[in-house]
Amino acid sequence: MLRKACAICLILIVAGGTAMSARTISLPAPKTSGKVSLEESLFRRRSQRSFKANDIPLEYLSQILWAAQGITDQTYGFRTAPSAGALYPLFIYVAKNDGVFRYIPDGHKLVELSNTDIRPSLGRASLGQSYIREAALDIIICANFAISQAKYGPRAFRYVCMEIGHVAQNIQLQTVALGLGSVVVGAFWDDVIRTNLKIPENQDPLYIIPIGYYNQ
Repeated sequence: MLRKACAICLILIVAGGTAMSARTISLPAPKTSGKVSLEESLFRRRSQRSFKANDIPLEYLSQILWAAQGITDQTYGFRTAPSAGALYPLFIYVAKNDGVFRYIPDGHKLVELSNTDIRPSLGRASLGQSYIREAALDIIICANFAISQAKYGPRAFRYVCMEIGHVAQNIQLQTVALGLGSVVVGAFWDDVIRTNLKIPENQDPLYIIPIGYYNQ
């Protein structure tokens, strides 16, 4: 019941908090095979903090978001990253030069929340880490702990943190396979990030992942 109420609340917030002209972007179908092996991605993965100004193609963003939370089983809704009880308490947001978007796994699409570039604000709220502003896009992972707590009680905190680690690793390995770089950021003012994203109070921002073509 709690999960259903949270879902309804989020739908109302997304519908009511955006302009009538808010876009829904259907993402290109993700690929399930590529030219770079998992082993090579693991070997090459490094934290990158210097990015070029180049935009990332939509098909690359599609692939990254699928790696993060894409649905891989249409019957049961299972996703690329494991989740305790298959509850999926995480929410994935994308901040780039043309606005802020929420990733919707069901249908593999983006919903526009704002047409404002908040990357400079995210950088300031993250103790001045400039690469958050310079990266082509920032992925922000948020969690609604109440979704997992309804089933697992106090232990839910551990499970949600585990899940965020799974998702972040998927993102980083996928960026390597696409010839991109990324870095995970956990130092920021939670309330400022929440205000910038205009997300509900019951969602806690836990990770920012800047992604882009990096300076070698």
